[in-house]
Amino acid sequence: MISLFILRWIQCVLTLFVVPVISHPQCLDFKPPFRPSRELEFCLMYKDFGCCDYQRDQELITRFYQVMEDFDESGYSSCAGFVMQFLCQECSPYAAHLYDAEDPSTPVRTIPGLCPDYCSHFYTTCPRILPLLSNDPLIMKVKENQTLACQYLELDDMDYCYPHLLSNQKLTLNLGQVQSNSEGCIQLCLEEVANGLRNPLAMVHANDGTHRFFVAEQLGLVWTYLPDRSRLENPFLNISKAVLTSSWEGDERGFLGLTFHPKFKYNGKLYVYYSVEVGLEERIRISEFHVSSYDMNVVDHASERVILEVDEPASNHNGGQLLFGDDGYLYIFTGDGGMSGDPFGKYGNAQNKSALLGKVLRIDVEGNDKGPLYRIPPDNPFIQEPGARPEVYAYGVRNMWRCSVDRGDPLSKYGKGRIFCGDVGQNKFEEIDIIEKGRNFGWRAKEGFSCYDKTLCRNSSLGDVLPIYAYPHKMGKSVTGGYVYRGCEYPNLNGMYIFGDFMSGRLMSLKEDRDTGTWTYREVCMGMGRTCAFPGLINTYHQYIISFGEDESGELYFMSTGIPSATSPSGVVYKVVDPSRRAPPRHCYYNPLPVRVKSNLIKFVPVELPMSLTPAAEPTESIDWLQELINLQAEVENHPAIFSSSKVEPQKNSQGGGRKGRPRAHSEPAFQNGAVRLEVNEHGPGDRGRVEIYINGEWGTVCDDLWSIKGADVVCRQLGFKYALKAARNSEFGEGTHLRILLDDVQCKGSESNLLRCKHRGVGTHNCAHYEDAGVVCGNSD
Repeated sequence: MISLFILRWIQCVLTLFVVPVISHPQCLDFKPPFRPSRELEFCLMYKDFGCCDYQRDQELITRFYQVMEDFDESGYSSCAGFVMQFLCQECSPYAAHLYDAEDPSTPVRTIPGLCPDYCSHFYTTCPRILPLLSNDPLIMKVKENQTLACQYLELDDMDYCYPHLLSNQKLTLNLGQVQSNSEGCIQLCLEEVANGLRNPLAMVHANDGTHRFFVAEQLGLVWTYLPDRSRLENPFLNISKAVLTSSWEGDERGFLGLTFHPKFKYNGKLYVYYSVEVGLEERIRISEFHVSSYDMNVVDHASERVILEVDEPASNHNGGQLLFGDDGYLYIFTGDGGMSGDPFGKYGNAQNKSALLGKVLRIDVEGNDKGPLYRIPPDNPFIQEPGARPEVYAYGVRNMWRCSVDRGDPLSKYGKGRIFCGDVGQNKFEEIDIIEKGRNFGWRAKEGFSCYDKTLCRNSSLGDVLPIYAYPHKMGKSVTGGYVYRGCEYPNLNGMYIFGDFMSGRLMSLKEDRDTGTWTYREVCMGMGRTCAFPGLINTYHQYIISFGEDESGELYFMSTGIPSATSPSGVVYKVVDPSRRAPPRHCYYNPLPVRVKSNLIKFVPVELPMSLTPAAEPTESIDWLQELINLQAEVENHPAIFSSSKVEPQKNSQGGGRKGRPRAHSEPAFQNGAVRLEVNEHGPGDRGRVEIYINGEWGTVCDDLWSIKGADVVCRQLGFKYALKAARNSEFGEGTHLRILLDDVQCKGSESNLLRCKHRGVGTHNCAHYEDAGVVCGNSD
């Protein structure tokens, strides 16, 4: 008979081998759970949300009958419920946790992790089903012994084992909804799609069934990407010799916009918007091109026809958006001409309907192979107004940077055809607008909701339309308009307008209340902890958000860079991912048309480091725990006094379970001396912040005296980043006045395991103040 002490010893030893795991909803295919599109018939406990669709549910029914076919009526009555429950845990939203699939270093369970009381009840009722459900050799060894069998089948943490996790409100509350942190910030993740780009400012698709996407660089090159994310070696378009731009950071001139004709599949036409120099004048040019008749992945550069040119009085506020509306017309979004405050003429360009600057223009380019290059749509609002340019569709805009057409709700089509724009502000506010025909959007009379030119603002005939949202410059200073998400893969995001800010790097969202027509703001944060711990996902991005894009199936992307220069190859394209819920399997299937490729292909290689699913651990010696148990039992019998003088209590692991009987690395305390964290700004990304260090039971700050990139290297490496991009000084990320200064004069070689290993004045010894608190900016790309 196995003694009570031996059982406690087993529990303690096996708990020490478990690495703490923070559970998050995840299926056995390492993807988020979903809501089945067809109601399940067998695993009804997960019919609303889980990891099984109807097809898998039917496969489990078949397996159930195969297991139960040899049971008599009494056995069926006793065991059928357990068989069903065991089989259906594959459908649990926490299936990866129940089956130990979250940790790729351990074999996947064949039986879900059980709670002790449930295991005891199961074993006393129907132990014979174990070999019918599992071919695990260890289960074969212990199946005759209830204590050993349940020891092997149980999870260490009662909160996460079956069936307790079904009633655990921490796990079931808001399950399947978009997750947010304690401050209400939506937690999303990213997938790297393309990199090495020079100020990528447009990502578009041709809507031709090939599911290619095209990324434009500010220099004047457009690259073709195939659905597998490989890039063609030869550019789709290269007009870099004609494009006017420079390597200056923040230069607003260059290749600024690209759109494909709605009938591109048949007519091969596309339109571009770029800056040019003609003599001593700077202009914006809108041109039409045709794709080559010899290569579907190359533009015929000789086919260019200039549709429209507009003089630019200054080098900034060049606009740059081109798009086709649902009405089939081409929309052109111009800036107000630049400088500051739209100083051109009595009321500025934006309020002057005889000027093309500061406007939304709408023209008809259909059937323009003969006759005029474009025509005026007959319902343009100012055709009959004397002195007004007939191309004007709306006016009073400052510098709309990135606009998009709402595809509409996938079922009801609500919102279809609306055009959303981000309009960059002057001194105080950035705004989001929905374009309406003939309306005045207020600039320069108003900026956001407030007056800018007080004289114009008091004009009762202004008749301006207010933005749906405006934010102050403490949140960001240059809005980048986005898209209303209408893709298939992440249903929770449907109807959410996601946009960003170029300067602050902030991602944001708006959601409409359809009853009131008002929009609710929520910030978008990168998922922390294990939120983004799925294969291929990351939770960091470069600060300068340049543009957003959609692929042909409606999934959402954005482009950002670490250095906002037209010649810096630090631009990356990211796909937006909701880790809380995905669409059911096979629901978003599409079959791209074949692409005839005549260029070499460059395989996509991500440079960002995906989040590790588990912390790296030193290899542990394989232990036959059954043999160890037998040996220990013999020791107790032969020398009972050795074990009677002390008592070891099992250590509870409150963060997540793991399989008992599968030895792993020893679990560490919550914080060790030298541990670091980043105290980030209120709305800042998680890869930068004030450095705070844990020493002798307290957190404190580090002074920036002698602070260097080598010290920053040590901190960033501790936090899981590959590089330190900056050693911040002078309390760039705020003063930690609520903490003690614990380290000063820190001098590192860069190879130390933590800052305590570097030279310093001594813990708590310093001659500085909190205005010298040190910080870092980390990254996974140098």
